[in-house]
Amino acid sequence: MTLPNHFELLATDGAARTGRLTTPHGPVRTPAFMPVGTAGAMKGMHWREVRDAGADIVLGNTYHLMLRPGAERIASLGGLQRFTGWGGPMLTDSGGFQVMSLSELRKVTEKAVTFRSHIDGAKVELSPERSIEVQRLLGSDIAMQMDECVRLPAERTDIERAMQLSLRWAERSKRAFASAPDGYMLFGIVQGGDIPDLRHASARGLTNIGFHGYAIGGLAVGEPQAVMLSMIEETAPALPADRPRYLMGVGTPEDILEAVARGVDMFDCVMPTRNGRHGMAFTRFGQINLRNARHIDDPRPLDEESSWPAARDYSRAYLHHLVRAGETLGAMLLSEINVAYYQQLMQGIRDAVANGTFEDFRTKTRAGWARGDIAPR
Repeated sequence: MTLPNHFELLATDGAARTGRLTTPHGPVRTPAFMPVGTAGAMKGMHWREVRDAGADIVLGNTYHLMLRPGAERIASLGGLQRFTGWGGPMLTDSGGFQVMSLSELRKVTEKAVTFRSHIDGAKVELSPERSIEVQRLLGSDIAMQMDECVRLPAERTDIERAMQLSLRWAERSKRAFASAPDGYMLFGIVQGGDIPDLRHASARGLTNIGFHGYAIGGLAVGEPQAVMLSMIEETAPALPADRPRYLMGVGTPEDILEAVARGVDMFDCVMPTRNGRHGMAFTRFGQINLRNARHIDDPRPLDEESSWPAARDYSRAYLHHLVRAGETLGAMLLSEINVAYYQQLMQGIRDAVANGTFEDFRTKTRAGWARGDIAPR
């Protein structure tokens, strides 16, 4: 059964696309980057900074939120948007990836995944039905089907088994989502590892089931960038052109730019805030390590042309001092600088696609990264 479409494709330039996704909590401009608020908070940032940076939508994590503070508690407090104070569109993942990656003791069966909580060791069962129930209790605008993600490299038999299981779980996830109010969305997830024919089979299966949107999962899990991009090239054209395409867990600015060039509309990654906490800044010059001694006496800002105040108003010397001294403010400033840069990149991409100048924007952006940082003082 085909589900209602809440996505409007506004312009294309080659395979690159720009559009608008309408959610119960507001519109989302695509291509969109979703900052990750794993446990209902953006590490090192206030929600107002996330909003001011230009983010339309953020991501919450089902695994962490169901364990603490609990989905039922969040529902009783008005849902994730009200609970956190974000108020805007939210996407929640299914929790499956975290179960596979964080829980050492887990058992995967046709029915569900059973694992031990990393918080208190309690035994927890997560089925497709429970995953959807948790996401509905959280009140996320976009829920994800339960799937099994296999880390690469892996044997074909393991990849195919997980892909087929994910398709069966996709059907169960859709049935469990059937009672959701109008306007809320469920995305299917393409699996198949680094094997093209399995990617095609997964995309066909999900399209036949029918979802509001489609994610490309199981990438950025250890494979080279070239493999990731080739799998996007195999998968994106096999998905409905009128539905949003979401590349899960990606990634660097370069990964995003190249994936947009191959037809992807949505992204998420912890990298902007995680790297910020470790003294790394994303800029139009590429990535800059503020721990380096070259910045110790430099009075210049990180980027005098940036539209984000923290990138213009603080000297490199001060940012270097904060990072080296372990001051919380350093992590906070670099996290907001990074989230803002990602959002500026997405706005530049959207404008370029709308104007038919994406290839020029792509070339100039990559050239800026390749030139590197300004010369030391």
